[in-house]
Amino acid sequence: MAKSMSIINVNVPTHVKEEATEIFDNLGLNMSTAINMFLRRAICEKGIPFEVREEPSDELKAALKELEDYENGKIKLKSYTNVRKMFEDILKEKDED
Repeated sequence: MAKSMSIINVNVPTHVKEEATEIFDNLGLNMSTAINMFLRRAICEKGIPFEVREEPSDELKAALKELEDYENGKIKLKSYTNVRKMFEDILKEKDED
């Protein structure tokens, strides 16, 4: 018995189609087979078969940069052995803001 087939029309920028076609040709695939592979993988994964996320916010980028600088010894953080002194400094800094 023949498989039932459906047609999907997708609009993509011309350069995207051309670049993808070249890659798929080098792999011995046509566009239809490559898209079928993607869809089958999405079914297996029950989602998009690769990570999809937004770019980090500017605030997160700044925090990550600060963490990297700390880890590389470019900045020093204050440390405490006395909790009372730590809270005094925190409250003092809050009052200064």
